[in-house]
Amino acid sequence: MAVRPFDPDTQQMPFKAVLDRVFQTRWGTWVAIHIGQRLDPYLMRATRGRIRISFTAPTILLTHTGAKTGKRRTTPLLYFTDAANVVLIASKGGAPQHPAWYHNLKAHPEVEASTDGRPQRYVALEAKGAERERLWKLATKLYSGYEEYQARATHRRIPVIVLAPAKR
Repeated sequence: MAVRPFDPDTQQMPFKAVLDRVFQTRWGTWVAIHIGQRLDPYLMRATRGRIRISFTAPTILLTHTGAKTGKRRTTPLLYFTDAANVVLIASKGGAPQHPAWYHNLKAHPEVEASTDGRPQRYVALEAKGAERERLWKLATKLYSGYEEYQARATHRRIPVIVLAPAKR
């Protein structure tokens, strides 16, 4: 199992209310983006996903190809699953611009993802219309801070990305 299933409709993170409050602050967002994204790939690979900065949140390691550089990059992200698909929210803590990994997925949708150190291949697609709205509601059940992030983002609509298993 490369990605552990996580359904925000039926599963809750331990200490969810505390984590939601901490990571909704600008300081919490800064820690997640600037410290967690640097340390989590090493911690998660070394421990097969058992230890990470966001210790109770479902976190995936997304390996993608740089849009401009072509270099392989790995980014830890909060996720949930929807059937066989993995769902990611390109929030960047409500920053005015999309995260770099979003641009990379738009240019190179073939990615790898794992929660246990054994990557699986996926193809990234941006959810649109009713599907986006359904997944956004699930995302806000996972982490209520996404609503605050959308308010901060002002001039952009935060994308919802679906990773579908690649056909072999």
